[in-house]
Amino acid sequence: MQGKPISRLLAAPLLAAPALALAAGPAMEGAIQKQATNWHAIIMFLVFVALTMGITYWAARRTKSAADFYTAGGGITGFQNGMAIAGDYMSAATLLGLTAMTFTSGYDGYIYMMAFFAGWPIILFLMAERLRNLGRFTFSDITAYRLDQGKIRTMAAISSLTVVCFYLIAQMVGAGQLIKLLFGLDYNVAIFAVGILMMVYVTFGGMVATTWVQIIKAGLLLAGGTLVMVLAFSQFGFSYSEMITRVTAVHKLGDKLMYPGSLLADPVTAISLGLGLMFGTAGLPHILMRFFTVTDAKEARKSVLYASGFVAYFFNVIFIMGLASIVIVGQNPEFFEGGDLQGKLIGGGNMVAMHLSKAVGGNMLLGFLAAVAFATILAVVSGLALAGASAISHDLYARVIKKGQVSETDEIRVSKYATVVLGLLAIVLGIAFEKQNIAFMVGLAFGVAAAANFPVLILSMYWKGLTTRGALWGGYGGLVSAVLFVLFSKSVWVDVLHNPAPLFPYTQPALFAMPVAFLLAYIFSKTDSSVRARNEIDAFDDQYVRAQTGYGAAAASNH
Repeated sequence: MQGKPISRLLAAPLLAAPALALAAGPAMEGAIQKQATNWHAIIMFLVFVALTMGITYWAARRTKSAADFYTAGGGITGFQNGMAIAGDYMSAATLLGLTAMTFTSGYDGYIYMMAFFAGWPIILFLMAERLRNLGRFTFSDITAYRLDQGKIRTMAAISSLTVVCFYLIAQMVGAGQLIKLLFGLDYNVAIFAVGILMMVYVTFGGMVATTWVQIIKAGLLLAGGTLVMVLAFSQFGFSYSEMITRVTAVHKLGDKLMYPGSLLADPVTAISLGLGLMFGTAGLPHILMRFFTVTDAKEARKSVLYASGFVAYFFNVIFIMGLASIVIVGQNPEFFEGGDLQGKLIGGGNMVAMHLSKAVGGNMLLGFLAAVAFATILAVVSGLALAGASAISHDLYARVIKKGQVSETDEIRVSKYATVVLGLLAIVLGIAFEKQNIAFMVGLAFGVAAAANFPVLILSMYWKGLTTRGALWGGYGGLVSAVLFVLFSKSVWVDVLHNPAPLFPYTQPALFAMPVAFLLAYIFSKTDSSVRARNEIDAFDDQYVRAQTGYGAAAASNH
């Protein structure tokens, strides 16, 4: 991959989109080949589904109010929430894509992981405490705290739904391709399975069920990854230097394997990608929503600390797995088509982690890791669906349409309807986009989160001078510019719309769309001399006291 252009390397979050983020990890580049039916994996996955259905039944009996449905009643501990956030962030793409990237490009894979990780200190030091003290159910509670409720919530809901929809498409297409790859099931069967299970978790169990699905999945992923890593590392006598010596001796890049390579060949795209991943993470609605599930600001900070630790540990596990597989998988003819070490890996390049698990632990460990990869997608899409449903029911229906004059029962009912609609939409779009290169959707999701959600959110918390007019111009300006930059980039303008040349030369929008959002918010706030603007600026002092002390913040529910 050393010789590949950076645009292709950075488009790698192609099919199995994040958690991160994605959290989005790079994955699924190249042809996806259906494998033989993996009964070990299917049986283990059915055990996971049975366990989580039991949790959903238990959660449904505890979900009595809107607070229970949206935020698990605010009763989740910092450790539990940290595990759930890590579960939201560590995707199947992270496991498969970053292992494959390390296998191919070595240190470039680690640089990519660091870009994902850089968003967590921002959330920890700048956002976690104020999010918990000011918000109740969604991040628009904070942006609309002292501004015009109807207009700001509408804008926040539109940008949230944009992020959620594009993220869902990427996850659903990734799910179908992954399950075809790992389980040997048909694409459409996989799409329906993921969509229906997601609807059941969220509709009946709300945030309580979603949280525990994410916690269990994170525990399984950490345990499975660690087991594979330990078994692989043991073949090098648990010596990192021994492993590096043997790896560089057989890899085509030699010593260059452990140096930065093509990932940094285009610094503008690399910086834009880094900014998108850093600030996009801090603007993803399903990540931000998790901070309202804890009891207080102290637990919110602890949850980021725990999540950071779990994610950092997992990235190091993946890096060692990727390096070890260069020798264990890359030198074993059993894993190559026709036994040719210079040929293609069976199943495609993203099967590196799976082949490694089979090499060190046999079919049982392979089945376990494949089942965990499927569970990973379920956890992520459940979090996304809940974030989208809350934007529709809490922000648009309850606060904009009904002006707050709505019962909790009605609000929860609308949220459940919204979940079903989002689930059906995800299934339809997942099938419709099966053959499409959906890398740009991941870029757009992070770009919108970084350019539309993050600037307005951080300014509303820290800048006294922000007014409704400034927030609207900044939010919509960031949203529109991020969408246009992606539309005019090579990812869409050339690859999808088949135009001869892109109108925008870079594939990542954050470096250009974020300044647009901040600048518009500043200019239109500063030039707003209306009475309402003065009142909004004066109201900042009250907001500041609550942000610092938590006085008046929503408390946990009693069960």
